[in-house]
Amino acid sequence: MTKLDDTDREIISILRADARTPVATLAQKLRVSRGTVQNRLRKMEESGVITGYTVRLRPDSEPQRIRAWMSIAVEGNAAPAVIRALRGEPTVGTLHTTNGRWDIVAEVRAESLEAFDAALGRIRLTPGIANTETSILLSTYKA
Repeated sequence: MTKLDDTDREIISILRADARTPVATLAQKLRVSRGTVQNRLRKMEESGVITGYTVRLRPDSEPQRIRAWMSIAVEGNAAPAVIRALRGEPTVGTLHTTNGRWDIVAEVRAESLEAFDAALGRIRLTPGIANTETSILLSTYKA
């Protein structure tokens, strides 16, 4: 893995806020040349530090979408297999491993309560899942 320095971390920080920030703007903000930014981006992409660029939506931009956090307890050492299976589930957005009572926390999204119910049923049938607890997100507030 590539060792990141302060400039690399600043590039990542700016791109996290806006992945469409032009290279020229990055260079200007960081007070380095465009070539420096392009080379660092290329190295971080090639080494796998940066795996892609994405779009983040405001929670209220999809008002009809059901969102929830699902806490998942895994049987024994089945976590890697469960994670692989959940990565293939289209309603699962993000997955986080945790410590404590729950082994994995998954963000689940669906277009309707019926679709949400079906997704929960599919997820709960995943081999290696011992127990789940799901909380539907009602409101979102910025910190």
